[in-house]
Amino acid sequence: MLLSIVLFILLVLTVLLLRPSLATGSVLVGLGTLLLSLGEGGMWFIFLPTLAVLLVLNVESWRREYLVAPVYKLLRKAMPPMSSTEREALEAGTTGWDKSLFSGQPDWQVFAATHPPALSEREQAFLDNEVDTLCSMITEWDVHQRQDLSPEVWSYLREKGFFGLIIPEEFGGRDFSPYAQSRIMGKLASRSITAAVTAMVPNSLGPGELLVKYGTEAQKQRWLPGLADGSELPCFGLTGPEVGSDAGAIPDLGVVCKGDFEGEEVIGLRLNFHKRWITLAPVATVVGLAFKLEDPEGLLGDPEKTDYGITCALLPATHPGVEIGRRHNPGAPFMNGPIQGHDVFIPVDWIIGGPAMAGKGWRMLIECLGAGRGVSLPALSTASGAMCYLMVGAYARIRRQFNMEVGKFEGVQEATAEIASGAYTLEALRELITRSLEDGTPSVMTAMAKYHATELMRTLVNHGMDVVGGRGIQLGPRNFLAAGYHALPVAITVEGANILTRSLMIFGQGAMRCHPYLFDEMQTLEAKEEHEGLRAFEPLLMSHLGHAGSNFARLLMLGLSGAHFSGVPSGADDFSKRWYQRINHLSAALAICADVALGVLGGDLKRRELLSARLGDLHSQLLIASSLLKFHATQPRSKEADAHAAYALQRSLHLAQEALIAYCANFQPRALGLALRALCLPLGRIYPAPNDAMVRDLGDLIMAPNPVRGTLSERVYLSIDPEDAVGRVESTYQMLLAVEKPFVALQKAWSKGELEADTLDEALQEAVAKQVIRAEDVEPLREYDARRRDCVLTDHFEALL
Repeated sequence: MLLSIVLFILLVLTVLLLRPSLATGSVLVGLGTLLLSLGEGGMWFIFLPTLAVLLVLNVESWRREYLVAPVYKLLRKAMPPMSSTEREALEAGTTGWDKSLFSGQPDWQVFAATHPPALSEREQAFLDNEVDTLCSMITEWDVHQRQDLSPEVWSYLREKGFFGLIIPEEFGGRDFSPYAQSRIMGKLASRSITAAVTAMVPNSLGPGELLVKYGTEAQKQRWLPGLADGSELPCFGLTGPEVGSDAGAIPDLGVVCKGDFEGEEVIGLRLNFHKRWITLAPVATVVGLAFKLEDPEGLLGDPEKTDYGITCALLPATHPGVEIGRRHNPGAPFMNGPIQGHDVFIPVDWIIGGPAMAGKGWRMLIECLGAGRGVSLPALSTASGAMCYLMVGAYARIRRQFNMEVGKFEGVQEATAEIASGAYTLEALRELITRSLEDGTPSVMTAMAKYHATELMRTLVNHGMDVVGGRGIQLGPRNFLAAGYHALPVAITVEGANILTRSLMIFGQGAMRCHPYLFDEMQTLEAKEEHEGLRAFEPLLMSHLGHAGSNFARLLMLGLSGAHFSGVPSGADDFSKRWYQRINHLSAALAICADVALGVLGGDLKRRELLSARLGDLHSQLLIASSLLKFHATQPRSKEADAHAAYALQRSLHLAQEALIAYCANFQPRALGLALRALCLPLGRIYPAPNDAMVRDLGDLIMAPNPVRGTLSERVYLSIDPEDAVGRVESTYQMLLAVEKPFVALQKAWSKGELEADTLDEALQEAVAKQVIRAEDVEPLREYDARRRDCVLTDHFEALL
């Protein structure tokens, strides 16, 4: 009997795993159960219920009456109505690798066939010439003192087309790829956060991108050439005193009416708006606005429609009634300020895309957020991570305490290993996301990138401050960390506040966009005629059940086997194979947990933000782990690269596992949460955090010349000027590498009392006499010691600035 039950379970699981057609699967299960029932001991108590289930599933009238209709009515009653803003947000954008991971069965062959992004010759030349030249013109301390970029920098930004990177060449722009934009902004951010933010805004969410994608031909001809050459400087007004991430709450209003424009009566909009925190507003010449549009008189042609919803328009900053010019103080000294307008009248043709695009502003904005979320802010974060790696690693080798490099202390290495891993992760994530942006507008992936890149930036910069200590706290021209530290709140807050992005957007939008059936099912639930919705719902529900059943069987197999036998991409090497299999396991867990959450909680899930955030974390970490594998595979193989990738992958999958465990522990009903935990992780916590040996390895590597340091160095602006904040540390580090062996020998002999000298000069001479060092080492060591002492100093001033 027991053997028969086990064989029955294996039969059902095999059919679910293979997922044949409903008819074929039913025949296999039915015949198999019948044969088991005919054997010794019989299994009629299982065969009869199984036969009943199979009949309900296969007889169309029974299936609809006993399964589909009850489920449809239950969901139709439970699901809250979807607002137009929510619908536009869900329908906007595309999906990519995030959808494959969400399915529970990642298609690794598709992943393997995806080539990493690459720079064209024109893009590389711009990086090597214009970007390098611009970086050489800037020092962040000068920007801090001016509270602005210098006039020469502003002129160079305009002259060389930094504000027109996304604009097509036919309008005078550079039309660079997302990857090129990211590399440009990253290199610029490695030199000056203020300069990077200034260049980012015209190339991310704003008039330029909106015009390119949605503008009328007349609007493109009017504005794009000026935006490309910098004679027009744009800003975009979205946020305000009572609206941040909740765009549906925008109080700014545009009312369609007739009014005078240039001596003629035209149909236009009467605008009243009050915007805040608008980057580049104080210096903008053209203003993009988002507002709610109403047409009480039906002047747009549809007398039945008065409320059009969010709309975007473009107007000159000097237009009558527009008030700008004052500044906020966001900490980093980039231009940021308010925009106001009272009874501002504009022609209806100033709606971006013309009157036909009235009310379509929110979808336009969501689809264009990819540049800010997927390019600009991750680029800033990647640059900060790389500079932390390079500067903190170098400083930890230069700075000594207790006659040892501070970077050798394990407590310090706990922080520096995270910096090394994080910088590697950010570079990997940047490549995957910008590659995805070349194929579409992946709204979920860019939200993941924005949240996790900026949070990782926050972690790395804070670790850097811990290691560097007072050297990073005291402001002045020597400080190489302060600018990034002060910019952290900006990166965390803009383009969707991180708390909201994590708790609502990543899983909330991800489930709808990435689940193979959910969004279509939601559409049928909103059908006006119930019988029409039911007819469309039935095939979706059956496919959904098959999908969930297959993932259940797959998860059980993967969990019990440690995923050892699951598929990996052809050509996977000895390093990557097990990581691919672990992602397979956690991907199946995500798929099942998502289906259970959606099925049990329904519409309440969007109010259970802690649960949805954890599922979003799980999904995001799988994407990050995938990016790490792709990056590792496309870089030259070395033991140092393996060490960085292994630590980062271990960290990522550990975080994914902990998010999964926290989700199960807090799921209600409690019994279902415990069952999910047992199903997802039957062998317990099998993905540990990086161990101490890995911490020590990366703690040593971040201080040493290695291929990863070389790659990161190539992607930032790394000064070697000894009078520069960064150059002082880098040039001292390079000098140390050249004299380290005799320097360490001298320090050891002196600390052990083998040298009786009181001063450095005396110690050098005595060390030569005792053959601790060579005579030719004396001058290089004397010069290095002076540079070393200078390197650890902080600035001081006669009076506070």
